[in-house]
Amino acid sequence: MLSSNAAPPRHRIAAAQDARTRLLSLLLLLLLVPVATTAQTPASATAARPSSSSAGSNATPRVNKIEAVAFQSTLVGAALPYNVVLPADYALPAARAKRYPVLYLLHGLGGNAGDWVSDRAQLARHAAPHELIIVVPEGRDAWYTDSATVPADKYETYFLEELVTDVQRRFRTIETRDGRAVAGLSMGGYGALKFGLKQPEMFAFAASMSGALAVASWDADEPTMPEFVKPSLRRVFGAMDSPVRPVNDIFKLVRETPAGRASALPFLYLDCGTEDFLIGSNRDFAGLLLQQKIPHEFRQLPGKHDWPYWNRQVQEVLRLAAQRMTRPQNARAAAR
Repeated sequence: MLSSNAAPPRHRIAAAQDARTRLLSLLLLLLLVPVATTAQTPASATAARPSSSSAGSNATPRVNKIEAVAFQSTLVGAALPYNVVLPADYALPAARAKRYPVLYLLHGLGGNAGDWVSDRAQLARHAAPHELIIVVPEGRDAWYTDSATVPADKYETYFLEELVTDVQRRFRTIETRDGRAVAGLSMGGYGALKFGLKQPEMFAFAASMSGALAVASWDADEPTMPEFVKPSLRRVFGAMDSPVRPVNDIFKLVRETPAGRASALPFLYLDCGTEDFLIGSNRDFAGLLLQQKIPHEFRQLPGKHDWPYWNRQVQEVLRLAAQRMTRPQNARAAAR
């Protein structure tokens, strides 16, 4: 038998150390779990939760609804479906007499009416803070322009005359200029600014993200022109001397805007990533707007010509559009 002063056996020392180690590990785990859980919770998930005032109730958080509309264009002679993101309260009984401002959001080259409502864009989530109707039309690869070579491809006229009319018939939109805006990415950015410049009486706000703003002067036979762009350039804009080019050249439209008419234009917004291949033409266009004293805002931001950039910037475009347009108005409920 060992005396009280004798060293304990090695297996007892090891067992005691193991017990202490397990106890310390357990304490650390209890301290760290809440921190890790909080750190890994996305900000968007937190924002989507009900507020504390409704946490104790059975209220279900409202979400924006996406509605697909089948539309047949008489002008183009083709089915041109579009998608609509409706405000969260649109279908509630209390909102049946409510009319909303509308934003037309245009897709890019190679895209379609489903791009902005896909999972990668998360448009319904981004739209939740704003009381807007958002319309995402089908533009194919037509540059939102009446074609120089195909008489039936009247994509500018279709948008301005058929689409807007159909949206107003189906949905409770504010039908005045201050309740209407247009925005888009790349090809759609060009289209949005063009519509704003050519039809200023229709739009209070026009915005471009990564806009292909100089497209009306692009030469399809230029060796450096990307192959996927060439067919649409030839089909839509035709030869370099085609009369379709100057009337759809937004640089020319700005240069020829009379000084007294600048204030009648919608407020123009454009942004572009500093690593985007279109940054040069965006800088040139912004410089021209400044020279012509046309109210606008231009932002150069880190980013490329890709969805991570557009997914960030569309949130700002929605915010600015909501600021520039009138707020929802109560009126007689429109028949749907």
